Amino acid sequence: MTNVVIIGAGVGGLATAVRLAAAGHTVTVFEQADEVGGKLGRLVVPTGSGEFRFDTGPSLVTLPHVFADVLPDLDLVELDPIVRHRFPDGSELDSCRDPDEFATRIGALAGPDAADDWRRLWRRAARVWDTSWRHILTRPLTSPLDVGRLAWRLRDLAAVAPGRTLRGLGRSTLRDHRLRMLLDRYATYAGADPRRAPAALVAIPYAELHFGGWYVPGGLARIADALLAAAQSRGVAVRLRTAVARIETAGGRACGVTLADGTRVPADVVVANADAEHVYRDLLPTPARLAKLADRSLAGFVVLLGLRGTSDAAHHTVYFPADYDAEFDAVFGGRIPADPTVFVTAAADDAVRPPGHEGWFVLVNAAPQGAVDWTVPGRADAYADRILDLLAERGADVRDRVLFRAVRTPADLRDRAGAPGGTIYGTAAHGLTGLLRPANRGPVRGLFLVGGSVHPGGGLPMVLLSSAIVAAQIG
Repeated sequence: MTNVVIIGAGVGGLATAVRLAAAGHTVTVFEQADEVGGKLGRLVVPTGSGEFRFDTGPSLVTLPHVFADVLPDLDLVELDPIVRHRFPDGSELDSCRDPDEFATRIGALAGPDAADDWRRLWRRAARVWDTSWRHILTRPLTSPLDVGRLAWRLRDLAAVAPGRTLRGLGRSTLRDHRLRMLLDRYATYAGADPRRAPAALVAIPYAELHFGGWYVPGGLARIADALLAAAQSRGVAVRLRTAVARIETAGGRACGVTLADGTRVPADVVVANADAEHVYRDLLPTPARLAKLADRSLAGFVVLLGLRGTSDAAHHTVYFPADYDAEFDAVFGGRIPADPTVFVTAAADDAVRPPGHEGWFVLVNAAPQGAVDWTVPGRADAYADRILDLLAERGADVRDRVLFRAVRTPADLRDRAGAPGGTIYGTAAHGLTGLLRPANRGPVRGLFLVGGSVHPGGGLPMVLLSSAIVAAQIG
């Protein structure tokens, strides 16, 4: 079997290590940080009242079945509601996995016509999901020609609706403006603007609502801990605080890596669990160009709150703004939106909060570092104040309950996880070609890429699928 070096101990790198070690390969993982997990980060804050534990990355598990082969014993709790949506008019809609129940809730909110509209969209979304799963998400893609094979399956092609945007699909299918807003939000799951995102992204709400939303007791960062334990139990060597400076090549093939301290580590195969832009631009001895570097995805601005007292907050709540388009104009125009959507995670889990307290993860869409300079003194704190004021205006005033707060900007994610600009998903899924992220095979033989910036995309389940694709290609 082969000697494999993996760059990065994020979820993609660790899952690939587990799979390759199980297949008999010798695997070493190098991670520049002092802990595993990558963007699946955590923050522990001790206080006089007890310890707060925050997930600083993903807050939801979808497609739980994709974890089964690497973490068969992963403890998951189903969420209902999956997300509570609070609209500008003060009305609310709780999403859930039961499609009939969700349609009933929609009917109670907006009437029977709105419920029928959603059922019609749901049927289309099911076809798009089935097509995406069979032809895109579970197999390697290298060019538009791979997607083009759908043209031989006219029903599949009609479901994907090339040339139509997610916004256009919502406008043509949903009459209620609140349901349109709900659908638009799913473009942000791919780091995109719904006005430019392909209609095929309707598969995202289908995946979330059909397979459910799940939480890991103790926090989602435990997934990284479990993957680390699974890898080490199979003999994988994981070296923390060890940065890789360069991928070595010879004869058009990857042959190892050079560490930041100058140590040369030979390998038969190199797997990079790093942003594709960083791999192509910085790690190869001769910088290579990606075939097409699409728009950078949106980033995130985060306020972590330790709150005195408890409330009846849902696990996830989205507070929509009055003008959603103004938010997208600002974020993708390199500005700070004054009135953004606010996404709050409040886990009712005594393992992550002291008794009688709550920990809130508050997220808003943001332009990447560079488009906006988040390091300007005072900017982050002033914007955090603005977010708390917005929550108060939208019915969730917690300002007098704040025990402490911590702020994380796109610049922080850039520095901690090596994500260019602090983007969450690498590139934005704009246009049908936006679905084609950088390929899992690198520009030289023996080099593979895994993680949220490459095919099939960002988010925990997509990263697990990219790991399965890479492991299958290595064999």
